[in-house]
Amino acid sequence: MGYKEEEYLQLSGIQHFLFCRRQWALIHLEQQWAENYRTTDGELMHKNAHDDRKRTSRGELFVLSGMHIHSPRLGLSGTCDVVEFRQNKNGILLHDKPGLWLPYPVEYKRGRTKPDASDEAQLCAEAMCLEEMLCCEIAEGALYYGETRHRQVVTFTPELRALVERTAEEMHQLYRRGCTPRVRPQKGCQACSLNGLCLPKLLKKRSVAEYMSHELGEWS
Repeated sequence: MGYKEEEYLQLSGIQHFLFCRRQWALIHLEQQWAENYRTTDGELMHKNAHDDRKRTSRGELFVLSGMHIHSPRLGLSGTCDVVEFRQNKNGILLHDKPGLWLPYPVEYKRGRTKPDASDEAQLCAEAMCLEEMLCCEIAEGALYYGETRHRQVVTFTPELRALVERTAEEMHQLYRRGCTPRVRPQKGCQACSLNGLCLPKLLKKRSVAEYMSHELGEWS
């Protein structure tokens, strides 16, 4: 049993969700967003990658940018930064391309490798969408980090795939409940673009309702 198209959540939300469930809820439930240097720099990088008119061929490599993907099973949809199609006997047929081609997703990130698996899970989710759409098996992809200008190969292990499935289900459960999780301050809070909206230090000591009651009381 899969999800209907109107129930799809943004695939990129997986990275937000694994970094901080509250950040994910503020963005995807409450539609709040704030820019800082990191988000602006990252947006420019993705804008260059997400050019769906950009198609290049180099020998045994066909590169497609801005490919739209979805998965009824996971209930996710989004856009791949880059999908490299490489000639492979286990690949698929492509229109106007002789031979068989295997997709190899590449996701662009502005910073450097993270200590958690949030980036790897997002990339794996892209691969799982491609597998479902194109009826193929994708063993690996890559993360390109702008700060280090380095590609990190990611193997889509059973454990990583299970993490994607669990995360997607948790996202749908939270979305259906329409509930924004309470603050859980962590090391990355200071650099988060939503710090001023989330108020992690303040709301750690009191609830949102208490904060609003206090602020309204100041103005009454």
